[in-house]
Amino acid sequence: MINPALQYPIFGPEIQCPHCHQIIPALTLTDTYLCTRHGAFEANPDSKDLIHLQSGRYWRRWQGRWYRQHTHPDGIRFEIHEALDQLYTQGYKATKVIIANRYRDLVSAYLEHTNSWDETMDSKIYKLYGLPVEFSDNSLDEPCWEVINFHLDKEPGVPVRYPYFRLFD
Repeated sequence: MINPALQYPIFGPEIQCPHCHQIIPALTLTDTYLCTRHGAFEANPDSKDLIHLQSGRYWRRWQGRWYRQHTHPDGIRFEIHEALDQLYTQGYKATKVIIANRYRDLVSAYLEHTNSWDETMDSKIYKLYGLPVEFSDNSLDEPCWEVINFHLDKEPGVPVRYPYFRLFD
């Protein structure tokens, strides 16, 4: 008798589609999940990646959430920009961006570079969208950085005021 767990890909009988977040089923006896809107996703049991077969994009999962793994700087820059917009609509502002160290070579050319105020130090200050950028360390204590792409430090934002525009006088 076949073990029922072996009939499905590594992530089980169903997952959330990384695009539309709808629950999608696994095709039994394959490594594939099928979304009616986005097509087939193949689960790689060795790397634990989920690969969209049409586009070649791939995701990894951390704590139940899919994180797209970027191969082009525009992808991660766009994702950071979207997260900044989301923070703003929630009433927060970002104070710093921490990007996974595995993207250092990919995004460094697209960051604003300034030298530190201390000429003796051999350090540069990186900025993206006007925010200071740091790269994660590759510490074994934080395996999340092998999957997640970035983190935004945040604080409560200042409400936007429109001094020259009033709805009611």
